[in-house]
Amino acid sequence: MLHLAQVQNNEVSGAVEVRSLARQQSEDLWTLTSSEEVLPVDTDASLHPGLLVLVELSENQEVISICEAKDWVINIIRQYLSRGITPEFLQQEIERAEQWRQELTLQSQELARKTLEKESHREQLQVLEEELQRQKLELELKAEKLQAWEEELKSK
Repeated sequence: MLHLAQVQNNEVSGAVEVRSLARQQSEDLWTLTSSEEVLPVDTDASLHPGLLVLVELSENQEVISICEAKDWVINIIRQYLSRGITPEFLQQEIERAEQWRQELTLQSQELARKTLEKESHREQLQVLEEELQRQKLELELKAEKLQAWEEELKSK
């Protein structure tokens, strides 16, 4: 796991320590960490207070690598800030995406409602069709009985 950290002097012991500022959750997602989170690194003479570093830790919290964060920060500036991708821009995009999500949700609900209405109408039509079939059979039976009575009356 990658951490953005700052090298500091421990006020009590005077030793150099590395405090995590942010932790990478996924490729493009970072979360801020508690300012109290000290990463388990051995002190190195090249680490001086105030220096921003990237610390890669294993799952066992063992240091895999430490490097200066300067190039990483410059890359972020090139990638995002030089293109006008500001926090305000990102917030607007988040709001637009949320509005689209809400609109799609409403459309989906409307579509589901219409689908249920159509299904209900289909069921009503099926019931009416069955009722018509039943009535047709009744009329055919009555017609046969009537015809039988007419023949019976003619034969008398």
